[in-house]
Amino acid sequence: MVNVSTVTEFLLEGFAEAWELRLLLSMLFLLMYLATLLGNLIIVTVTTINQNLHTPMYFFLRNLSFVDMCYISVTVPSACVNSLTGNRSISMAGCAIQVFLVIFCACVELLLLTIMAHDRFVAICQPLHYPVIMNRQFCVQTTLASLLSGIIYAAVHTGSTFQLSFCQSNVVSQFFCDSPSLIRLSCSDTFSNELLIIFSTLGVGGSCFIFIVLSYIRIFSAVLKIHVKEKQGKAFSTCLPHILVMSVFLGSSVTVYIRPPAISNSIQNIILSIFYTIVPPFLNPIIYSLRNKQIKEEVEKMILRMLYTKKI
Repeated sequence: MVNVSTVTEFLLEGFAEAWELRLLLSMLFLLMYLATLLGNLIIVTVTTINQNLHTPMYFFLRNLSFVDMCYISVTVPSACVNSLTGNRSISMAGCAIQVFLVIFCACVELLLLTIMAHDRFVAICQPLHYPVIMNRQFCVQTTLASLLSGIIYAAVHTGSTFQLSFCQSNVVSQFFCDSPSLIRLSCSDTFSNELLIIFSTLGVGGSCFIFIVLSYIRIFSAVLKIHVKEKQGKAFSTCLPHILVMSVFLGSSVTVYIRPPAISNSIQNIILSIFYTIVPPFLNPIIYSLRNKQIKEEVEKMILRMLYTKKI
């Protein structure tokens, strides 16, 4: 059927109605954005420069940091500018690009976190086979597979969303363009779109979550057999935050994507979306790398070299 869309642009929700609150929230999210960029940029720089960190674990950390920088950059800068200036409009093409990039980054992030859980499982439970299993070819292939899967997944959802006709309200109940909010605005039959979102979200997200949980259950069982409390504490302090962030990321995103339109609420959608678009990229550098002894040592060395160079 030919798309008879009469909507040429969409209007996004601001962070709040009151100017003072909009300013406060915009500044808060902008600071979180800058901190996220700085933390992830440090990780990318350190793991690239230092040859000792060219291992599978840091290879995936570097890729995750790069994806995190892209992920948070898709939504936060434009949302803050829109909220501060009061310009809420976004073109149809701009909205489609944002939908694609958000879904692509979220999918790749989820797949990389799943691969990283497998990496930790092999390192702890099968240390003798680690160099063979987690070889360079495996790392490159799984990363490329994640990127390709993200492109396909995002293209399918973006294409199915923008095949719909939009001839009713153009106000998106979200601070960025996403498929569920757009589907609610459509005057077409959206049953197939809703089924696609439900089955794909539960299928991909559920599979990754189950794989990660099973990996960490086996890791915990292996760690508990080690009668050294220091090593046990280190393993638990690394794994538990990972599971917590994954639970927040998946729980909030799944809720937004599969919740029926009848019980949808714009404020709730915005709050839940913050938990899967802003919080994970902000926390990932802290959880995975900046608490890491090797990373911290390399950052200190880099800072000292910069200070020494300035004195010269």
